[in-house]
Amino acid sequence: MSHVSDAPVTLSVELGERRYPIHIGPALLGDPGWLEPYLAGRQVMIVTNETVAPLYLERVKQGLSSELDVRELVLPDGEHTKTLESVATIWDALLAAGFNRRCTLVALGGGVIGDMVGFAAACYQRGVAFVQVPTTLLSQVDSSVGGKTGVNHPRGKNMIGAFWQPRAVLIDTQTLATLPPRELSAGLAEVIKYGLIRDADFLAWLEAQMTELRNLDDAALREAIYRSCALKAAVVAEDETEQGVRALLNLGHTFGHAIEAHQGYGAWLHGEAVGTGMLMAAELSRRLGWLDEVQVARVRAIVDAAGLPRAAPANMSAADFLEVMRLDKKNVDSRLRLILLRALGDACVHDETPADELTALLEAFPRA
Repeated sequence: MSHVSDAPVTLSVELGERRYPIHIGPALLGDPGWLEPYLAGRQVMIVTNETVAPLYLERVKQGLSSELDVRELVLPDGEHTKTLESVATIWDALLAAGFNRRCTLVALGGGVIGDMVGFAAACYQRGVAFVQVPTTLLSQVDSSVGGKTGVNHPRGKNMIGAFWQPRAVLIDTQTLATLPPRELSAGLAEVIKYGLIRDADFLAWLEAQMTELRNLDDAALREAIYRSCALKAAVVAEDETEQGVRALLNLGHTFGHAIEAHQGYGAWLHGEAVGTGMLMAAELSRRLGWLDEVQVARVRAIVDAAGLPRAAPANMSAADFLEVMRLDKKNVDSRLRLILLRALGDACVHDETPADELTALLEAFPRA
C-alpha cells in the first residue's frame, strides 16, 4: 500500500525539543512556505556546488523574502572535496559576511555538501542553524536525516565530525530528474539497505519495483523515499548518537568505506562501495551460518538490478581491506565490529567474527 500521494507529505524525527520535520514532495524548491519557517534569523547562507548551482540555486533564492540577507557559496563538486579545507572556506564566507549566531546555513546538494555544511554549522560560533535541501537520492534517503556531519581524512571516511541536527529536511523529488543514472544507482544502495536491516516487506517491494525506480517513476521514487526516511527517523529517534541500534544503518559500510579510502575518495561513489559492502556482509553472514545461499542470491540479485558493482576492486587485497577496516569508528577496544544479517530484514552488530573467516571471505570475494 502506498504511503504517499501527489501532495507533499511530512515525517518527523522525534528528538524532544529538537524535533524536526522531513517534507517530501514535488516542487518544494522556490516555495517560501517550505523553507522560511525554519530560518533562525535574517542571515541566510546557501552553500551548494558547481554541479547543483546552475540547476537549483536561483530557484531556492527566488523563494526567499527580499527582506532577508541571502548570500551564496558555490564549492567544487566531488567526494575528494569533503575536507577540513572546504569547511574552512564556509567559515571564511560566514565571517566575511559578518554572520552571527542567528544565521542559517542551507545545504543545497548531495551528501558531501550536506555533511560539510552541517559540520560547519555545528562549529561556527559553537553552533548555528542549518536546513538540509538534498538533491540526490542517496542524500534524500540517508545522509540528510539524522544529524551526522563531518569530513573525510586520508586514512578514513567521516573520521572528523559531529552530531548536529538540522532544523528541517526539504526533499524536492523533482530534483531527481537531473540525477545521472550512476548517482541514482548509488542512492538505491542505501534504499536497499533499509529493507535488508529492518523491513523484509520493503525489500520485497523494492525487488518488484526496481525497474520503475531506475526509470525515475515518480510514484515509486516517492514511496521509496518515504519508507526509507520513516525507517531512518525511527532509528535516529531511538539512538541519536549511535550507541546501539543506529549502528545497524551501517550495513555494508565498513567494507564500503575501506573501498572508498583505498581507491581514493570519489573513484567509487559511496553507494557503489556500500552496495559491494552489503554483498560482502551477506556472504560473511552465510559463512557464519545465518543466511543460506538462496538468501544471499536475493541480495546479489537486487544489488545487480540496481546497477551496482558486484565485485571488489581488482587492486585491493584482503590485507588492504583489513588495514582500513581496523580504523572503523564502530570498533570497540580493538575489536572489529561488523553489521551482519541474521535474516533478510534482521541485522545485528557482531564483534566476534573469527579472523580466519573474515580473511577467507576477503580473499575469496570476486574482484573486477
